Amino acid sequence: MKYVYLFTEGSKDMRNLLGGKGANLAEMTNLGLPIPQGFTVTTEACTEYYNNNKTISKEIEEQIFTALKELEKIQGKKFGDNSDPLLVSVRSGARASMPGMMDTILNLGLNDEAVEGFAAKTANPRFAYDSYRRFIQMYSDVVMEVPKSYFEKIIDEVKEAKGVHYDTELTVDDLKELVVRFKEVYKENMNGEEFPQDPKEQLLGAVKAVFRSWDNPRAIVYRRMNDIPSSWGTAVNVQSMVFGNMGDTSGTGVAFTRNPSTGEKGIYGEYLINAQGEDVVAGVRTPQPISKLAEDLPECYQEFMELAHKLENHYRDMQDMEFTIQEGKLYFLQTRNGKRTAQAAINIACDLVDEGMITEEEAITRIEAKSLDQLLHPNFNKEALKNGEVIGEALPASPGAATGKVVFTAEEAKELGIGGKGEKVILVRLETTPEDIEGMVAAQGILTVRGGMTSHAAVVARGMGTCCVSGCGAIKINEEKEEFTLGGYTFKKGDYISLDGSTGKIYKGEIDTEEATVSGNFGRIMEWADKYRTLKVRTNADNPRDTRNAVKLGAEGIGLCRTEHMFFDAERIPKIRKMILSETVEAREVALAELIPFQKGDFKAMYKELKGLPMTVRYLDPPLHEFLPTAEEDIKALALEMNVSEEALKNKINDLHEFNPMMGHRGCRLAVTYPEIAKMQTRALIEAAIEVTEEEGYEIVPEIMIPLVGEKKELDFVKNIVVETAEEVKKEKSSNIQYHIGTMIEIPRAALLADEIAESAEFFSFGTNDLTQMTFGFSRDDAGKFLDSYYANKIYESDPFAKLDQNGVGKLVKMATELGRKTRPDIKLGICGEHGGDPSTIEFCHKVGLTYVSCSPFRVPIARLAAAQAAIKNGDRK
Repeated sequence: MKYVYLFTEGSKDMRNLLGGKGANLAEMTNLGLPIPQGFTVTTEACTEYYNNNKTISKEIEEQIFTALKELEKIQGKKFGDNSDPLLVSVRSGARASMPGMMDTILNLGLNDEAVEGFAAKTANPRFAYDSYRRFIQMYSDVVMEVPKSYFEKIIDEVKEAKGVHYDTELTVDDLKELVVRFKEVYKENMNGEEFPQDPKEQLLGAVKAVFRSWDNPRAIVYRRMNDIPSSWGTAVNVQSMVFGNMGDTSGTGVAFTRNPSTGEKGIYGEYLINAQGEDVVAGVRTPQPISKLAEDLPECYQEFMELAHKLENHYRDMQDMEFTIQEGKLYFLQTRNGKRTAQAAINIACDLVDEGMITEEEAITRIEAKSLDQLLHPNFNKEALKNGEVIGEALPASPGAATGKVVFTAEEAKELGIGGKGEKVILVRLETTPEDIEGMVAAQGILTVRGGMTSHAAVVARGMGTCCVSGCGAIKINEEKEEFTLGGYTFKKGDYISLDGSTGKIYKGEIDTEEATVSGNFGRIMEWADKYRTLKVRTNADNPRDTRNAVKLGAEGIGLCRTEHMFFDAERIPKIRKMILSETVEAREVALAELIPFQKGDFKAMYKELKGLPMTVRYLDPPLHEFLPTAEEDIKALALEMNVSEEALKNKINDLHEFNPMMGHRGCRLAVTYPEIAKMQTRALIEAAIEVTEEEGYEIVPEIMIPLVGEKKELDFVKNIVVETAEEVKKEKSSNIQYHIGTMIEIPRAALLADEIAESAEFFSFGTNDLTQMTFGFSRDDAGKFLDSYYANKIYESDPFAKLDQNGVGKLVKMATELGRKTRPDIKLGICGEHGGDPSTIEFCHKVGLTYVSCSPFRVPIARLAAAQAAIKNGDRK
């Protein structure tokens, strides 16, 4: 089996085998671009490495060294030669782009002897020793897992001792000292073992390290966030070195063919003179804009511009390119379809359609559906912004507005922010590293002291839609004291600041934000999506505000109105509590009668916002104890109002306590025990529908959904109560309004008996939150405590509550769909759990033939786009 391919043997169509980077290097070689030659060890070799108990087989080893011999012929140099050594870089390259998630090693092949030959050959000892110290640092960190901070500390000590600011100001003797000290650090951390001097050992160690890095914690987190299966593996690219750190006619840079934040056409990028590639993307020095290259090295600039346009025209998409200039000669190190903000993705897709480069269908598939979330993120309130005090300005690395408490570590951000305590936090760092990924996810915004528009922080923040301002060199940060100074102020942990990722401005204190509005090219993309999708998109909403927002964002109705949310209002909760604590049917009916005007008022307001669009109303679902007080003062107040003793009230609350409430007295079981609840809700809903029909002229057909059904007789019992009450109201109001009664499929038994249940249910809505919970047998409130261990041990790759488990839960959905249709061919089928806004779940829903998906209001555009992508991908059109 062939595990290793020279760049001359591949093409862009071999992405699954060669990874994105390898396939593109082969393609650029075919196009005749100046590419340092090399070879790719395939993703299949990575899979084989893991199957082989994390060892590289003899067969793969032999193929690597055979390819290396070919590379030696091409370059006219010998790997391991001490007078003029062939040096290589070793980089990862998965088939899906994972920026900063995997590890790179440069200058591999140097050792104590070769560095002297290299210095003599290049007549540049400073450059040779700079390359060697970099190699020792990278190899120690990436291959042997000696923390890079140990080496950075030494560099800082030497710079301080010499009174210099930048690495480039260190002399050859300083660099020789670094080499000696770095090797000592290696030896101390490797139980007395010396730094490896055999280049072949170095190479195999580096290849193994790249394979290992496919499973490092940050790569696992990134894969989970971006639906990348662990089975894909990564390829390894071994490429002959070119050097940007040979002096003032050398340099390295990263550039895009269009602006990755706005989509504006034109070369956009940065470079550093006398530097290696990692210096730019790691954000260690703040680079120069690419336009300045026209002054520094005009011929290289001209050639670069021509080749960049050639690449964009060839790939018919915005390109993200890494390049190195070695003593005035330009080389491309990689190209890929560039990561971009959602706004840029939309503008680029529309521009490429207008330029005749791609079709509407291609434009739809070019935009990552999940990324639309970014466009719906808040902006600063314009009035509040007038009073905002700007304390600094840096690079606008990722758009949007963020306000929150300052934290200095990823751990603090994770603990306090999104997914933790739910507080708004801004992560302030000298520079971010890939290890910070979870803290970056949890933060509202990211502020860095170092790094440019293409630094790790900028690229990752843009991909996640998180506001980011980078390269604010005016900040003086003291991480030990947990404080920083900027604009004459000192900010400590917990102080508020605000960031504008679109302008790069940093503000003192908290500034109000407001919801985003979408228009222009966003509207065009949504129009195209609606043209091609077959799935309908509804929203989950239970108040007029959310309904209005969702309709504005293109929702075609409400797929889930959770009526219990209407009872938590301060004015209403005492009334529902009174009903729950009443001892007789009559007393309960009196309490429920007080709720009818509130419930009816909500339904009327929502029907008015919907303007004739359908609404599925789920009857009361949670266990009753959720409505009861737990605080002493609330118990006292309720006892007084109901004229009962506190003790009697506490006893009643204790009686309602359940050991496993999510599987207890809830859903349709409440209506079986207390039919008066279903009567009240039916009266409120049917009266509201009749009145809005008469007042506004809309044709309203209420959809009544009975939750948590597991047995047809159970549904029939509640359905009879609903029909009896509805017909009574129709008679009272002289109305012939139509209505439908259906159920939620959220208990596995209901999915198994869907053919029987469909005899009584006119529609199904899959409540995948509960269906997932009951199929897996774990509570979504508690699963977070152990799921991380499941990810780490590759038992699960993603959170089954965020992304539908298509093998297990999906099988139940598919079965219920087929059984339901067998009984009732015209049955309407939807999904209304949180999964309804997840693109991979939406594709599944399209494939199994559901009628609609329903999701939270701000995910409606995501669902519209994902539904169109599913139709295009599966060859189904309207």
